[in-house]
Amino acid sequence: MTSEPAPISDAARHALEQELADVRTERATVAAALRDPDTVGDRADEADELQRADELDRLDARIADLTLRLGQGAAAGPPATDLVGVGSTVTVRFAGGSVETFQIGEVASASDQTLVTSDSPLGRALLGRRAGDSVRYATPAGKVTAVVVSLGTPPEGQE
Repeated sequence: MTSEPAPISDAARHALEQELADVRTERATVAAALRDPDTVGDRADEADELQRADELDRLDARIADLTLRLGQGAAAGPPATDLVGVGSTVTVRFAGGSVETFQIGEVASASDQTLVTSDSPLGRALLGRRAGDSVRYATPAGKVTAVVVSLGTPPEGQE
């Protein structure tokens, strides 16, 4: 996680909030098993108890990370609409004429095909650009050129 407040898109905020709820639920389950006095008996049970304690530490750290990131996103306000950054919605026209709209995010999600991470080749090329700027980036198939069509809401008919 970054230490500077960075904007966060609505979709990313919802995903982080859902993950936070899931991790809190998992933590409650692990904590309940840890508090159960009937679970400790022999050395194997003690090892299980230590493993659950380690798991609680891991879950607590993730809860702290998620809470921090959500707070940073709230402090930073909405993503800029004049310059591409993390949290931006960007519409791009590729050299072949296809037009696609992406969200620039921090973490990839297999379920969100419109998310481009800020550390991917396309994400790095788009960061700091404005509408009308051309970008060029490397792919396994070679160099690709694209033009930033707009930031913010996709153009009419492009949703």
